[in-house]
Amino acid sequence: MTNDVHWVLKLDLNLDNKPEFEALMHEMVAATQQESGAKNYEWHLSDARVQIYERFASSEDAMIHMQNFGENFADRFLALLTPVQLDVYGPAKDDLRAALTPVGAVFHPQIGGFSR
Repeated sequence: MTNDVHWVLKLDLNLDNKPEFEALMHEMVAATQQESGAKNYEWHLSDARVQIYERFASSEDAMIHMQNFGENFADRFLALLTPVQLDVYGPAKDDLRAALTPVGAVFHPQIGGFSR
């Protein structure tokens, strides 16, 4: 088992806002790349549905990311994107659960398996 916490966030994008979305995405990717606990940070677009896969070394590292997101990006992000679904995997601690619950997060603690 692993201490990693990861999630898939699904969002709707108004395609009229695609240029602003792309600029914000590049800014967020560059910022997240500087977070030492960020293992994966992948954005995918299919029609008007955005999916973001994020993986962090620990619940604490995920909270660092959430704090950076809240301070620097949340308002612009939520002005462009509408959260549809958030599935969170791994040992999310109470503070991370509290941060993600307002957007409807569903938590899935790991019960077996491995990660290489």
